[in-house]
Amino acid sequence: MVTSILEIYDLAKGQSREVLRHPGRIEAPNWHPSGDWLLVNGGGGLFRVPLDAPALHPIPLGVEGRCNNDHGISPDGSRIVLSLHRGGGSEIFVMSVTGGDAVPVLPDAPSWWHGWSPDGARLAYVAARGGSRVIDVYTIPVAGGAETRLTMGEGHSDGPDYSPDGARLYWNCDRDGHAQIWIMNADGSDQRKLFADDHVNWFPHPSPDRRHLVYLAYPPGTLGHPEDLPVALVLCDPDGRNRRRILEFTGGQGTINVPSWSPDGSSFAYMRYEI
Repeated sequence: MVTSILEIYDLAKGQSREVLRHPGRIEAPNWHPSGDWLLVNGGGGLFRVPLDAPALHPIPLGVEGRCNNDHGISPDGSRIVLSLHRGGGSEIFVMSVTGGDAVPVLPDAPSWWHGWSPDGARLAYVAARGGSRVIDVYTIPVAGGAETRLTMGEGHSDGPDYSPDGARLYWNCDRDGHAQIWIMNADGSDQRKLFADDHVNWFPHPSPDRRHLVYLAYPPGTLGHPEDLPVALVLCDPDGRNRRRILEFTGGQGTINVPSWSPDGSSFAYMRYEI
């Protein structure tokens, strides 16, 4: 059985501390804007983890289905967005932070959430449409409405996350051969790769203090974003310079699929696994 270890990395100290050890798989921590608790998923459900007394506290959904690890908390801390499987593929729902009242943002599936604009107005996500198996980046108003497609099938796209000023989106894409970190304006213009290396790079997350970017690096040749591989977390400047591998462990799928920075940008949460 896998053991999941929820940890927090402190940038100033350059070290991690263990928050919670769980006999089973939990994934994808988000930090509440209060700084008091983390949100994780596991076994198809969502859980609150208070930092003063770490434990898994279930959050009711109010709708049938199984959560995956693409979920997050609104910038004002009042709502949760979640990606939920109900039989026809992953759908995006929003509910209050206390749970129990999840409602769909859009009916189209499959769709997987990844970013919430800093002003709270829009969601960024990836989706496949029209019978295509190609995954592209989209945005949509939180209140619902017409979705806006930002990439056009140039490769598999994933993990879009807004810059702290909301002007840009970071994401990963394999349009040049294997997954690398890209950036574009929030309207989809000026798409460019931040850097190029041999590693398979996923899930870029800029820090709220605008000083750093953290992402997940898989070994060269990795296909997709599997679980339980030797991976690294890489820290760099927001423009991709000064890259350094700060942590290496067993992880991958579930480690940092979604934004996990502390509100002040001094730390980030992540999952590692023992097999």
